[in-house]
Amino acid sequence: MKESELAFWQKTARHYTRSMDRSAPLYAAVCERIRPHLSRDMNVLELACGTGQLSFPLSPYVRLWEATDAAPTMIQEAKKRIGSSRLHFSVQDAAHLPYAPESFDAVVIANALHILPEPDRVLREIQRVLKPGGWLFAPTFVHGGGRLARLRTWCMERTGFHVYHRWNAGEFVSYLSMHDFWVVEHALLGGRVLPLCCAACRWTPAERITAQSRSEGRLHGRYPGTGLGTAE
Repeated sequence: MKESELAFWQKTARHYTRSMDRSAPLYAAVCERIRPHLSRDMNVLELACGTGQLSFPLSPYVRLWEATDAAPTMIQEAKKRIGSSRLHFSVQDAAHLPYAPESFDAVVIANALHILPEPDRVLREIQRVLKPGGWLFAPTFVHGGGRLARLRTWCMERTGFHVYHRWNAGEFVSYLSMHDFWVVEHALLGGRVLPLCCAACRWTPAERITAQSRSEGRLHGRYPGTGLGTAE
């Protein structure tokens, strides 16, 4: 993350929780999508955790929830809240993680891939620290198209919030599958202007999607394993 963008999140942290409270129903819906895949024996890493919008409600369902963010002030704000004994917060760079290979059963990265200049690097780090067969949960805002969506993005960027990738739902699902994640399910949540694509993926390096199958998926308007076209 660039220094200027990190500075933006540093300044935003004090008011972030309050602003996210307005999106509480959306985050509750995200939790409902993720929770069935969690179990008490899982170690979970969360990247770009903010002030814990997913960390606090989901950590009681696993053995360990390691919540991280690049902005120290976000972590400071998160630590002010009382959470589960299974929940631990720390400042980390998502592209350079300190954890050993195959340390986690699942990784959560919410609303971050589209604002990272090099999300490929982060996905490679996720693959490194995930156990084979581990889960990636990547709820991400995507573009619904139209003038109103473009206007909203423009207004956000005027405040210092930079969006590098303007995927629609199909493009985002394709992006994940082309980086060797098997998209088990996905659903569109929220409004039409800036919907959230809640994707649940498996990292199965021994069973990677072939380039041919991806090409066939694009040709027929579907992507292997995604159920694209039948999303909620």
